[in-house]
Amino acid sequence: MPRPRRSSDWGFPRWRDYDGAGKTPEAQRLCDREGCTNPGNCPAPKAPNRPDRWYFCEAHAAEYNKGWNYFGALSEEEAAEQEAKEQRGQRSYQRARHWDWGDGDGSRSRAELDALRLFELDPDADEAAIKAAHRRMAKENHPDLHPNNAEAAQRFQAAQAAYEVLKSAAERRAEQHKG
Repeated sequence: MPRPRRSSDWGFPRWRDYDGAGKTPEAQRLCDREGCTNPGNCPAPKAPNRPDRWYFCEAHAAEYNKGWNYFGALSEEEAAEQEAKEQRGQRSYQRARHWDWGDGDGSRSRAELDALRLFELDPDADEAAIKAAHRRMAKENHPDLHPNNAEAAQRFQAAQAAYEVLKSAAERRAEQHKG
C-alpha cells in the first residue's frame, strides 16, 4: 500500500499555490462626487427617512455635512427635548472623567497641575515662568507686608507649598534624565 504523500508547505499559506487564480478582484465603491476617484466609504443619506445613500470620500463627506442642521426639522420643543435626552446620556460618562489627564500632555502629576493652576500658569510652563510667578505671589502675600492678614498668610503658605511641589518634581525629572 503506497504511503500518502505529505504536503511540503508545512502549513504556511504563502508556499501554497494560489487557489484564486480565476477570481476577480472585488469592485471598490468610488466616491459619488463627480470627478472624484477616491474610495467612497462614508455613507450619507440622500433624503430624510429614506434608505438611499450617497457614498463619499472623507473630504466630500465633510463638505456634504458642513451645512447639516441636526435640529432643523424639529420644532423648538422637540429640539429642547432631544438636547435634554442627549445630555442625560452624556452624564453617565462624567463619572469617569477623573481618569482623564485633563490639562497638559500627561507629563505632569495632578499635584503639579494644581500648583500651576495656583500660580495661574499653563500646564507647559517652564522653570523660569514658575520661579517668576512664585516670587510675584510671595511678594504680594508676604506676612511682613500684611502682618495681621490671615488670608494673605494662607496664600503665602500655599505658594510656598506649590513651589516645593514643582521644584521637587523638576529635580526628579532631572535625575531621571541624567541616570
